This record gives sequence, C-alpha cells and structure tokens, in this order.
Amino acid sequence: MTEDLSGSDERSIEEMGPVDYVVVEFPGSRFTGVGLPLLVDLVDRGVIRILDLLFVQKDQDGTLSGIELSDLDSDGDLDLTVFDGVSSGLLGQDDLEEAATVISPGSSAAVLVYENSWAAPFATALRRDGAQLVASGRVPVQAILASLDAAEQNNT
Repeated sequence: MTEDLSGSDERSIEEMGPVDYVVVEFPGSRFTGVGLPLLVDLVDRGVIRILDLLFVQKDQDGTLSGIELSDLDSDGDLDLTVFDGVSSGLLGQDDLEEAATVISPGSSAAVLVYENSWAAPFATALRRDGAQLVASGRVPVQAILASLDAAEQNNT
C-alpha cells in the first residue's frame, strides 16, 4: 500500500484530488478500532486514497513514539495489517512534532494523510484550465451546532 509520489509518476500527481490530514486522538490510549472498517470502506469505494497513516502515543512526560499496528488491537476481530506499510513519505518528524502539540499526555492518536479521490476529476479539470486553489478550510461540527443553537435562540 505504499504510495510513490516522488515524481516518477508525474501524471498521477497532476490528476490528484485535494489532500487533507487529520489527527484523531484516543484519550487514555483507548483504541477500539470502531472507525477502521469505515475507513476501509471509503478506500474501497474510491472516496479517498490513504497516503500516510501513523499511530503514535504520547507518554505522560510528553515523549511521542510510534505504535506498531499489531500492537493496537489484540482481539482478532479486525485485521489491521491492511494498513501496514501505508506511507508516501509525506509525513516527516516535524509533522509528528506538530501533531504532538495537540495530543494529550497519556493518549494515542492516528495521523492520517489522504487524497480526496472523489474530487480528483474536478480538481484536475480546474488545474488544466489554469485555476488554483487559494484557500480551504473546515468547519467543525461543534461550531455548526453552536451556530444553529445561537440562531434558534435569536429566533425565539
């Protein structure tokens, strides 16, 4: 599952969709694997393409260390080896150090870099026409809920 984005496959890079990342914290390092089948489904349906997936743990003293996939889940219900070797080389030590700033001590996290494959044809067409993405962002669900609550209170 290792992705080669080194330039040897220039055509595929030009035809990529937008690339995003997420850091998902598991407080107290309580990892159940509940989201992994859904992640596999997104990949299988071509919605996303995983470029990098790393699991890390932050000790109480703030030290960040990698976690082997085989150490995450020992119940045998989910085969985590499907994610073994998922690495494009995009994530570097500086990225992990930045991720460490948002992870609580005693917790673990997944750092996921993925291509939005569903948007690749749209993005490719725009780039070929000379367009450039100049800004992007995300609105957290909590912010949407707060805005809806505020709007509802203003209408009463």
